[in-house]
Amino acid sequence: MSKAPSNGRPLLNGIEASGTFPVEYRFAHAKGGNRHLVVVFANFSAPDDYGWSNGVFDNVRANILWIRDRFDGMNSYYLCKGMDFSLEQSVATLIFNVMKALSLTPGDVTLWGGSKGGSAALNFGLRYGFRNIVSIVPQFQIGTYVRDVHPKVAAYMLGEGVPEENVRIVDSILPDLVRSEVNREANIYLLSSPQDEQYANQVEPFLGLFQRYENFNFIFSESSFITDHTQVTRRNVPALMGILNLLADGIPPRLGFVRNGYEEPDRDKSAIDAYLSATSMVKDTAAFPPPVVRTPALNTEVPVSGGLFTGVAAGAVRVSLWENGKFLASPPVAADGSWSWEPKRPWTKGKHLVRLFSVNADGFHSERTEVSFTAVDVPAGVGLPGMVQGAVVSTVGQGADAPLVLEPVAHEQVLDSRVVFTGSAAGAAQIGFRENGALLGGVAVAADGTWSWDAGWAWSAGMHVVDVFAVDAAGAESAVTQVPFTVMTASAVSGTSAYYGGTY
Repeated sequence: MSKAPSNGRPLLNGIEASGTFPVEYRFAHAKGGNRHLVVVFANFSAPDDYGWSNGVFDNVRANILWIRDRFDGMNSYYLCKGMDFSLEQSVATLIFNVMKALSLTPGDVTLWGGSKGGSAALNFGLRYGFRNIVSIVPQFQIGTYVRDVHPKVAAYMLGEGVPEENVRIVDSILPDLVRSEVNREANIYLLSSPQDEQYANQVEPFLGLFQRYENFNFIFSESSFITDHTQVTRRNVPALMGILNLLADGIPPRLGFVRNGYEEPDRDKSAIDAYLSATSMVKDTAAFPPPVVRTPALNTEVPVSGGLFTGVAAGAVRVSLWENGKFLASPPVAADGSWSWEPKRPWTKGKHLVRLFSVNADGFHSERTEVSFTAVDVPAGVGLPGMVQGAVVSTVGQGADAPLVLEPVAHEQVLDSRVVFTGSAAGAAQIGFRENGALLGGVAVAADGTWSWDAGWAWSAGMHVVDVFAVDAAGAESAVTQVPFTVMTASAVSGTSAYYGGTY
């Protein structure tokens, strides 16, 4: 499936299936023939398990390879399943195959990731000899971390019962790798902060291991605006993007040797095109037909308040909907092939073109279907030809506790158009979200009372006030927790200090 994001570069999806574990990926060609590859590893809260896929790389000139950390429906740190490390080797196979198709060497590659992805960037970068590594708030003792914080991931990676011996083995992977100095010449950029709750146990004790690394840079970000692990990354995005573009141009910060240009606009792309085609996730129409849209009918009018989209997707488990390269929703497909989706945000007035494709149980995509329509103002309760009207009914509970919202913090200034809400609500079945009275979406509450919601769209810059409420099993709503926050542009953020060039 090829999608055109806001920067105009199509995103190509594929599956590298030559290893023990099939590995799903997305790829975007470089701008202006840039001869560099950035490999992106995901954190735990990444949408669809693809990290940094919210447009933050739009202005990066290099080729971009996003790798999905989703194996048997679980995260793995790109390392192992039940201590079977052929999973890591399968991921490495994908990276080297893409690198070979682009006629690159390990010196032309940057590995990038945050948190879980930061640990993966260090592991793959040092172990396989890649030149550039950007590791943002990583965990060094991976076994202990997943055992204590992500028990389901621990069971998947370390085996049922999470044997303590396996915890110790996985804990030692990164520290032992750094001690070995196997890739001591690598350009390493490690970002952390004392405001990160993981810093004291997962980062600081291991910094001394890099003493003999020739090009180790520790970016120490200390700010009263940083409140937790995720905020360290958000407050440093502009600086990190500056480092990345320098690396893409062959100019690693701190090195005396500078190489300008590093572009081949007319280079032969047949090898990488052949590889992308051979591993494409898109099945031909005969084998896997594209979805059918029943409503809205093509070129009809739709109320700006929404309305129900319906259709049929033979052989699919879900349908994925996009507009202008931005993800809208991924509704499930019923056993009879039917699907439906009700927008949670109002449409802007005017013409719209929504593209959608089917996804089967193996993760393969169909060709695209397109539906164009015009969003118009209509009185409440008035239907339009070719459109099914949906309805939202809610009842406010009496005495129910409002949900606890941990992120974003009230009045937070967010340097990211993607905002992930997290919190807890003991005894609730679902959490709902409204802005200006319009229902934005909802998410189920886990058995332990925790919840996390990513709207899937880019929030507009400026002030937002979102009402967060819990819904019990009977459908009654709780009191509301109001979360005001401001989405900032990169240039508007201040107060973060980053120190470059300090060698440990």
